[in-house]
Amino acid sequence: MADEKKGFLQEFKEFALKGNVMDMAIGVIIGGAFGNIVTALTTSFINPLIGLITGGAQRDENGQIVVSAGSWSPVDGVEFTYGAFISAVVNFLILALILFCLLKAINKASNAAEAAAKKLKKEEEEKAAAEAAAPEPSKEEVLLTEIRDLLKNK
Repeated sequence: MADEKKGFLQEFKEFALKGNVMDMAIGVIIGGAFGNIVTALTTSFINPLIGLITGGAQRDENGQIVVSAGSWSPVDGVEFTYGAFISAVVNFLILALILFCLLKAINKASNAAEAAAKKLKKEEEEKAAAEAAAPEPSKEEVLLTEIRDLLKNK
Protein backbone atom coordinates (compact mmCIF):
# COMPACT_ATOMS: atom_id res chain seq x y z
CA MET A 1 0.00 0.00 0.00
CA ALA A 2 2.83 2.42 0.87
CA ASP A 3 4.62 1.62 -2.39
CA GLU A 4 1.41 2.19 -4.34
CA LYS A 5 0.83 5.52 -2.60
CA LYS A 6 4.44 6.57 -3.15
CA GLY A 7 4.17 5.61 -6.81
CA PHE A 8 1.02 7.69 -7.21
CA LEU A 9 2.58 10.70 -5.52
CA GLN A 10 5.73 10.33 -7.64
CA GLU A 11 3.62 10.13 -10.81
CA PHE A 12 1.63 13.20 -9.78
CA LYS A 13 4.85 15.11 -9.02
CA GLU A 14 6.27 14.24 -12.45
CA PHE A 15 3.00 15.25 -14.12
CA ALA A 16 2.66 18.54 -12.24
CA LEU A 17 6.24 19.60 -12.86
CA LYS A 18 6.25 18.87 -16.59
CA GLY A 19 6.96 21.94 -18.65
CA ASN A 20 3.67 21.75 -20.53
CA VAL A 21 1.55 21.70 -17.37
CA MET A 22 3.45 24.57 -15.80
CA ASP A 23 3.24 26.63 -18.98
CA MET A 24 -0.49 26.01 -19.22
CA ALA A 25 -1.09 26.95 -15.57
CA ILE A 26 0.90 30.15 -15.95
CA GLY A 27 -0.98 30.95 -19.16
CA VAL A 28 -4.32 30.58 -17.37
CA ILE A 29 -3.20 32.82 -14.50
CA ILE A 30 -1.76 35.47 -16.84
CA GLY A 31 -4.91 35.27 -18.96
CA GLY A 32 -7.09 35.94 -15.93
CA ALA A 33 -4.96 38.90 -14.91
CA PHE A 34 -5.03 40.26 -18.46
CA GLY A 35 -8.82 39.88 -18.39
CA ASN A 36 -8.85 42.28 -15.43
CA ILE A 37 -6.89 44.80 -17.52
CA VAL A 38 -9.40 44.51 -20.36
CA THR A 39 -12.32 44.90 -17.95
CA ALA A 40 -10.74 47.99 -16.36
CA LEU A 41 -10.00 49.48 -19.79
CA THR A 42 -13.58 48.92 -20.89
CA THR A 43 -15.09 50.28 -17.68
CA SER A 44 -12.70 53.21 -17.29
CA PHE A 45 -12.24 54.44 -20.85
CA ILE A 46 -14.36 52.79 -23.52
CA ASN A 47 -17.75 52.98 -21.78
CA PRO A 48 -17.36 56.65 -20.84
CA LEU A 49 -16.16 57.41 -24.39
CA ILE A 50 -19.27 55.72 -25.81
CA GLY A 51 -21.33 57.74 -23.34
CA LEU A 52 -19.79 60.95 -24.64
CA ILE A 53 -20.31 59.98 -28.27
CA THR A 54 -23.91 58.89 -27.82
CA GLY A 55 -24.82 61.85 -25.69
CA GLY A 56 -25.21 59.92 -22.50
CA ALA A 57 -26.74 56.48 -22.58
CA GLN A 58 -28.86 55.77 -19.53
CA ARG A 59 -30.85 52.81 -18.26
CA ASP A 60 -34.58 53.03 -17.73
CA GLU A 61 -36.55 51.22 -15.00
CA ASN A 62 -36.62 47.98 -17.07
CA GLY A 63 -32.83 47.89 -17.43
CA GLN A 64 -32.99 48.84 -21.11
CA ILE A 65 -30.34 51.24 -22.42
CA VAL A 66 -31.87 54.49 -23.64
CA VAL A 67 -29.73 56.80 -25.78
CA SER A 68 -30.69 60.45 -26.04
CA ALA A 69 -30.35 61.44 -29.70
CA GLY A 70 -28.65 64.50 -31.11
CA SER A 71 -26.53 65.61 -28.15
CA TRP A 72 -22.80 65.60 -28.96
CA SER A 73 -21.69 67.76 -26.06
CA PRO A 74 -19.96 66.31 -22.99
CA VAL A 75 -22.47 64.71 -20.68
CA ASP A 76 -22.66 65.33 -16.94
CA GLY A 77 -21.72 62.25 -14.95
CA VAL A 78 -19.41 60.70 -17.57
CA GLU A 79 -16.04 60.13 -15.95
CA PHE A 80 -12.81 58.57 -17.16
CA THR A 81 -11.71 56.64 -14.08
CA TYR A 82 -8.15 55.82 -15.03
CA GLY A 83 -7.19 54.75 -11.50
CA ALA A 84 -8.86 51.35 -11.87
CA PHE A 85 -7.03 50.79 -15.17
CA ILE A 86 -3.64 51.74 -13.70
CA SER A 87 -4.33 49.51 -10.70
CA ALA A 88 -5.14 46.56 -12.98
CA VAL A 89 -1.94 47.11 -14.99
CA VAL A 90 0.19 47.30 -11.82
CA ASN A 91 -1.48 44.15 -10.44
CA PHE A 92 -0.77 42.39 -13.73
CA LEU A 93 2.90 43.40 -13.68
CA ILE A 94 3.32 42.26 -10.06
CA LEU A 95 1.65 38.93 -10.81
CA ALA A 96 3.80 38.43 -13.92
CA LEU A 97 6.97 39.16 -11.91
CA ILE A 98 5.98 36.70 -9.17
CA LEU A 99 5.18 33.99 -11.71
CA PHE A 100 8.48 34.61 -13.49
CA CYS A 101 10.43 34.22 -10.24
CA LEU A 102 8.44 31.11 -9.32
CA LEU A 103 9.01 29.50 -12.71
CA LYS A 104 12.71 30.38 -12.59
CA ALA A 105 13.01 28.70 -9.16
CA ILE A 106 11.16 25.61 -10.39
CA ASN A 107 13.40 25.36 -13.45
CA LYS A 108 16.52 25.75 -11.30
CA ALA A 109 15.37 23.01 -8.92
CA SER A 110 14.43 20.78 -11.84
CA ASN A 111 17.83 21.29 -13.48
CA ALA A 112 19.60 20.51 -10.19
CA ALA A 113 17.57 17.32 -9.78
CA GLU A 114 18.35 16.28 -13.37
CA ALA A 115 22.05 16.95 -12.83
CA ALA A 116 22.05 14.87 -9.64
CA ALA A 117 20.24 12.03 -11.44
CA LYS A 118 22.76 12.14 -14.30
CA LYS A 119 25.66 12.08 -11.84
CA LEU A 120 24.19 9.10 -9.99
CA LYS A 121 23.58 7.26 -13.27
CA LYS A 122 27.14 7.97 -14.41
CA GLU A 123 28.55 6.66 -11.11
CA GLU A 124 26.45 3.49 -11.44
CA GLU A 125 27.65 2.99 -15.02
CA GLU A 126 31.28 3.47 -13.96
CA LYS A 127 30.83 0.96 -11.12
CA ALA A 128 29.23 -1.57 -13.48
CA ALA A 129 32.03 -1.02 -16.00
CA ALA A 130 34.66 -1.52 -13.28
CA GLU A 131 33.00 -4.76 -12.18
CA ALA A 132 32.77 -5.97 -15.76
CA ALA A 133 36.40 -5.08 -16.39
CA ALA A 134 37.62 -7.18 -13.45
CA PRO A 135 39.82 -9.98 -14.82
CA GLU A 136 38.55 -13.53 -14.75
CA PRO A 137 40.22 -15.74 -12.17
CA SER A 138 43.05 -17.90 -13.46
CA LYS A 139 42.77 -21.68 -13.67
CA GLU A 140 44.90 -22.00 -10.55
CA GLU A 141 42.61 -19.66 -8.59
CA VAL A 142 39.54 -21.60 -9.72
CA LEU A 143 41.18 -24.89 -8.72
CA LEU A 144 42.21 -23.50 -5.32
CA THR A 145 38.68 -22.17 -4.76
CA GLU A 146 37.20 -25.57 -5.52
CA ILE A 147 39.65 -27.27 -3.14
CA ARG A 148 38.78 -24.79 -0.40
CA ASP A 149 35.05 -25.39 -0.92
CA LEU A 150 35.53 -29.16 -0.79
CA LEU A 151 37.54 -28.95 2.45
CA LYS A 152 34.93 -26.65 3.93
CA ASN A 153 32.15 -29.14 3.18
CA LYS A 154 33.93 -32.04 4.95
